[in-house]
Amino acid sequence: MAHSENKSSALMQGVVIFVYLAVLTVIEYFIAVAFDAVPLLIVVAAIKAGLVMYYYMHIYKLNEDDGEDQHSYRYKSGTNRIGLWLFLLSDSFVFAGLMAMRANLLGLTRPHLNQVLGLAVTAILLVSSFFMNRGETAMKHGDKKAFMTNTLITFLLGLGFLLGVVFVEWRQAAHEGLTADFGNPVSGPMGGVFYMMTGMHAFHVLTGLIFLFVVWNNARKGLYTAEQHYPVEAAAVYWHFVDLVWIFFYPALYLIGTAV
Repeated sequence: MAHSENKSSALMQGVVIFVYLAVLTVIEYFIAVAFDAVPLLIVVAAIKAGLVMYYYMHIYKLNEDDGEDQHSYRYKSGTNRIGLWLFLLSDSFVFAGLMAMRANLLGLTRPHLNQVLGLAVTAILLVSSFFMNRGETAMKHGDKKAFMTNTLITFLLGLGFLLGVVFVEWRQAAHEGLTADFGNPVSGPMGGVFYMMTGMHAFHVLTGLIFLFVVWNNARKGLYTAEQHYPVEAAAVYWHFVDLVWIFFYPALYLIGTAV
């Protein structure tokens, strides 16, 4: 499916990609429950990540011709885009290190977590990416009102995800005895992995929420147009990156291995 420049087609494309992601998430959960097949879970996560990177994060824009005028907004946006992706690439090594820690310390075991809550917060984050895509598409076509509405919805969903993980999931996990006390040979490493992975991701969600508020407030002041709105694109790409990370963290913490 090629990316579309037409507004209605672009919005519909966002809907189609969201449906794909939702179906793949259901399949992912079914694979974990019925088969416990780790390779299949990795393949599904990789497919979801590819869809997010291409259709929501617009990685193809890195190949766009930004023109020869180095003082133009288009050229500056192109160089900023490269800088953002280099930052995300460097940031991804942090999350890759956390995944390596999880594999090394836990192997084919995982924390005993609330599966319903895990699926719920995952769904919330996926839905937030859907609305962020709609907001960015709206601003790209000069629809300030739709951008502000969709970005506000994204913000509220992201806040719901953050509260669900930090104030609900963490409390439940602690109540079940999952702590970061490394004096306990079982719950210590497992708790350390769980709180480090979710904590680092929660920090990125928080920074993403700040970013969303800034671009929403700037849009309210009329600082963006259909021709000049790169900060909106940057905020969207960063938000989808947060979603991308969770695409891998969710199966790693909730689906792969035996709960202990």
